[in-house]
Amino acid sequence: MKNTVRLWRPVIRAQRRGFATTSRRLDNYAFVGLGQMGYQMARNLQSKLAPSDTISVFDVNASVAEKWVQEAKTQQPGGAAPKVARNAGDAARDADAVITCLPEPKHVKSVYDCIILTLNRLQHDELITRPKPRLFIDCSTIDPATSRELAAAVKTALPNGRGNFVDAPMSGGVVGATAGTLTFMLGSPQCLLGRIEPILLRMGNRVLHCGAQGAGLSAKLANNYLLAIENIATAEAMHFGVKSGLDPKVLANVINVSTGRCWPSEVNNPVPGVVETAPANRDYAGGFGIGLMRKDLRLAMLAAKEAGAELPLADKASEVYETVEADEGCKGRDFSVVYRWLEGGKR
Repeated sequence: MKNTVRLWRPVIRAQRRGFATTSRRLDNYAFVGLGQMGYQMARNLQSKLAPSDTISVFDVNASVAEKWVQEAKTQQPGGAAPKVARNAGDAARDADAVITCLPEPKHVKSVYDCIILTLNRLQHDELITRPKPRLFIDCSTIDPATSRELAAAVKTALPNGRGNFVDAPMSGGVVGATAGTLTFMLGSPQCLLGRIEPILLRMGNRVLHCGAQGAGLSAKLANNYLLAIENIATAEAMHFGVKSGLDPKVLANVINVSTGRCWPSEVNNPVPGVVETAPANRDYAGGFGIGLMRKDLRLAMLAAKEAGAELPLADKASEVYETVEADEGCKGRDFSVVYRWLEGGKR
């Protein structure tokens, strides 16, 4: 472990120097996907653009896109003349940087099919005379195999380095997206870091370069797999302690100063009354939905299979989340609602 620490720290310092010396502002942006996360991310991006910069947005819900544009026009400072695009391809047509934030792999594929179709229709001169290569940053949480497939499709549509697709899934939830404090896990060639980091730091406060394209998603899914297991284990431990007659606050305090300490016990404790700001105190509303956790767990299992990695706890955890989500007292709630299910689905 000591050798690992000595090797890791210089790499981080080297990356930071690269960011500082090669930073480069882009002028035209496109943002596709204005869900709970994307809406806030695009808002933060637009608010920090130079007055001469432009941004086009697209969402399948046209009214949401229109609302975003109307709000963006009242923001000061910010980029010039934000507008609603007709489709994803229209948004990306003149963009130097395209940012996508979408729910599932199928949605990301559909968007990039549209973008690539648009690029293929452009005249040859429009593609080769652009002053800078296009950059495609996908912030969706999808499987690494699909991400690599899309990267290859972009490379085919824009050969000779005229287009680059990178993965940048994020952590921090809607709260982090709103506050601009997201952490991005980036999978990208080293040579692109100076272009990418300034863009991501308009929407977050940390960029962790995890390796080549696809590595950001592998890191995100590994982290969320661990979170999925920790959440169930925390709910079971709290359930066990409460049934044994322990005050839940006392038990949580013991766990959080002992070896069982983890994010689900300390920040997102599943027992109502233990952590004031946790979803458990809002009838498990908000937070990270159990459906999203099921999705990320499924993607982690798929990625692990592709990598040849064994996840002995995955099948049981997936079964637990599927069962809990189907419970009427738990459906649509924060994933910490596993505790309610263990308690018998009590409201």
